[in-house]
Amino acid sequence: MIVTITGKLVRVGETAVVIESMPFEYEVLVADFTRRQLQGKIGEQARLHTLEYIEGNAAQGGRLTPRLIGFLSEPERQFFDLFCSVDGVGVKKALRAMVRPVKELAVLIEQQDAKALSALPGVGPATSERVIAKLRRKMPRFALMVDRDGVGETAELGSQVVSETFDALVTLGHSEADARKLVDDAIASGKKFKDTESLLTAIYQRSH
Repeated sequence: MIVTITGKLVRVGETAVVIESMPFEYEVLVADFTRRQLQGKIGEQARLHTLEYIEGNAAQGGRLTPRLIGFLSEPERQFFDLFCSVDGVGVKKALRAMVRPVKELAVLIEQQDAKALSALPGVGPATSERVIAKLRRKMPRFALMVDRDGVGETAELGSQVVSETFDALVTLGHSEADARKLVDDAIASGKKFKDTESLLTAIYQRSH
């Protein structure tokens, strides 16, 4: 299975981008918020975390087409996977619905904001209730301030540091909600954190 793809960003379309990774060019489906972040980077190197799925229905005599879906970070890919697992969502609906950053969607689910979720393309009231019921307890890790300055040298590295710190706190016995609050509070202090170790050290200095 292809889990990441790195290469030159050749084209950005409405629902997919094309990445040249010699000797091939790959079409990668992306959500709208991902497309907007890539729009100004044509000709540059891009790295996407990917999921594969098969489109089509063999039972109805249709053609099966392998597809790649791309995300800018591993937490975004994990969120998409969870989102797709909700009854009545699936890959196409999840891609259409993700017009806002994962962090914002996670906060809406965590706060059980069915009205705002219903306003996402293709979701509607019934689906938003199912999303909240199934996913709200799994949202703390995605609702972290992964887009804040001061963590890591790049947004992707910052996202990885925050995610690893969150996992470490949960392993140490904190609940997901507590772990999220500890990480949020440390980041909000305005200090710079280059790696997981420095962020964990700051958290424990604050809590003792």
